[in-house]
Amino acid sequence: MRQGKLAGKTPDLHTTDILEIILNSAYEGVTVVDKNGIIVEFNDAYSRFISVDKKDAIGRPVSEVIDNTNLHHTVKTGISERGVIQYIQGQPMVVHRIPLWKEGVLVGAVGMLIFEGVTELYRIYERFLEKTAQTGKINSQKLVENTKVSNSTLDRIIGTSDAIANLKRMTRKVAKTEATVLISGESGTGKEMFAHSIHDLSHYTQGPFISVNCGAIPDHLFESELFGYEEGAFTGAKKGGKPGKLELAESGTIFLDEIGEMPQMMQTKLLRVLQEKVFERVGGIKPIQLKARVVAATNRNLKEMVQSGTFREDLYYRINVIELAIPPLRKRSEDIPILIAHFLTDICKKYEMAEKEITENAISSLMNYEWYGNIRELANIIEKVVILTDGNVIDSHHLPNYIKGQHFSSIPSLSPINQLKEEDDNKEKEIIIQAMKDSGGNKSKAADRLGIHRTTLYKKLKKHGLQ
Repeated sequence: MRQGKLAGKTPDLHTTDILEIILNSAYEGVTVVDKNGIIVEFNDAYSRFISVDKKDAIGRPVSEVIDNTNLHHTVKTGISERGVIQYIQGQPMVVHRIPLWKEGVLVGAVGMLIFEGVTELYRIYERFLEKTAQTGKINSQKLVENTKVSNSTLDRIIGTSDAIANLKRMTRKVAKTEATVLISGESGTGKEMFAHSIHDLSHYTQGPFISVNCGAIPDHLFESELFGYEEGAFTGAKKGGKPGKLELAESGTIFLDEIGEMPQMMQTKLLRVLQEKVFERVGGIKPIQLKARVVAATNRNLKEMVQSGTFREDLYYRINVIELAIPPLRKRSEDIPILIAHFLTDICKKYEMAEKEITENAISSLMNYEWYGNIRELANIIEKVVILTDGNVIDSHHLPNYIKGQHFSSIPSLSPINQLKEEDDNKEKEIIIQAMKDSGGNKSKAADRLGIHRTTLYKKLKKHGLQ
């Protein structure tokens, strides 16, 4: 580090100086390794804690310097670990292990000690409880309830990218309001999870969460499904009538998924409900108050639909008070390794298998794939390779041919008949993905392009994990 002045002039601060200041000013211990697990940066805090001089640490394998580290595995798997416990010199430590990617290539990893130890973390928590108990500003039961809500909704949305972090912040803000929310994004991006999060973080959380897929209801049944019907309203109506989705959602949230598929006649009626907060059952005359939060979602461009006259402009502005735009997975590829780790663990537990590892090459292939089916497609692929891969290591040759560009027959566990079926399934999936892309995500247009009924397309989307 340069100090003082040279020839009466303060020297410039270079990038290397800034990095050194950050590393040595950090309260946490920080170490950086290259792709071979060799330490290339090591800050003073870490040096003091493990009593190893920086000059003796840099250039050595991290496994020889730090007790029980997994950082050398992080640079092989590309999977981050946050808030895990690691015993260093007999002390339990809270650590992060984060892979470093550059242009899709895994180039190293950084390890950080978040606290001096778990003991200190407990002390901080105890001081927090003591302070809040003294001020009387917090109810312990309420704290437990809030923790359960957080763990059951927003925290289950996986990702550390800036886009997801910003969306989570917005979700927390809008959940506390009465504003109608429109969640936009491609199929499989997790729109319903964000809708659930809004519900669970709002004061409607004690009520039900009712989901309506506007694209899966036949046009002639839409009104009765949404508003319900009275006895004798039409031939075949149940005795005593039937409540609709809006009525069932009382004191809760009504989630109108794929609202861009809603018939225009129903768009007019829904607009009236949202404006007047009242509706009637089919065949009824008794007004029913709308006592539910409304959240809508779409995978279509509603602005373009408004311009083309297929979606009401006034309804668009009524449902789009706040928009949460979820980016496709290909726009946040840094989240892919974390999602892979999550699905690997979950799927192995589901099938009671030994946990499997995935190689850097396989992760790189998955990160470079376009993922038009988004998170749902990724989960589908991981489940497939977990089931089909012999052994505990998943490599790039285990991936489907449309991801790795290699023939799927390289998996020895597939018989010739199963290989042929796999190839047909993959080809069908490629055709459906292209049709969805060409139609801008419009399932009705995609079905027309494919020459199949929309219901058949829904079944195939579900089959391939693209719905």
